[in-house]
Amino acid sequence: MTILHLSDTHSQHRRLTRLPDADILVHSGDFTMNGSEQEAIDFMNWLCDLPYPHKIFICGNHDACLYGAKIDGLDKNVHYLCNSNVIIENIKFYGVPMFMEDCISDRQARNYAAIPADTNVLITHCPPYGILDFDDGINYGSIELLTRVEEIKPRLHLFGHVHKQHGVKKDGSTIFSNGASMNGDYTNFNFPNLIEI
Repeated sequence: MTILHLSDTHSQHRRLTRLPDADILVHSGDFTMNGSEQEAIDFMNWLCDLPYPHKIFICGNHDACLYGAKIDGLDKNVHYLCNSNVIIENIKFYGVPMFMEDCISDRQARNYAAIPADTNVLITHCPPYGILDFDDGINYGSIELLTRVEEIKPRLHLFGHVHKQHGVKKDGSTIFSNGASMNGDYTNFNFPNLIEI
């Protein structure tokens, strides 16, 4: 199975042309810039129109308009994950969004603790602490998330958030992918991560 991983497109998704073929496209959040409903609707329309057999997305800290929202009307092969999962070809994908309302309370830590132990592909917006999360002298990742990832050992962990750390890294049995699509100064795109599992 080939997974195309995008993240942090910040309302510039329509500039992404000639994306490579894959079985599943995953967007790990920050598809809007200002968190407006119009931006979110435009992204979902674009995503639905892409020719991938399956498409999965979660929200990032910029996607505030979807906090608490129930999304209806997506195509059957488009999956919005919000502390929930979808199973595709016997592979369990689980997604945890990054809403600021959760981050300023203990809810985000509880969301991480609730990630099922049988998750094969974990999708978060935030990186785990110390893995593709360093910028300006700071590790922006979550210690609670790192702890849970070390416990469950997913085959693949997809995230974004830290634009300057775009890339793929294998650590133990887990492949980590920071799919931040826009570079650090929001001017150009990084090539999407294409991962075989």
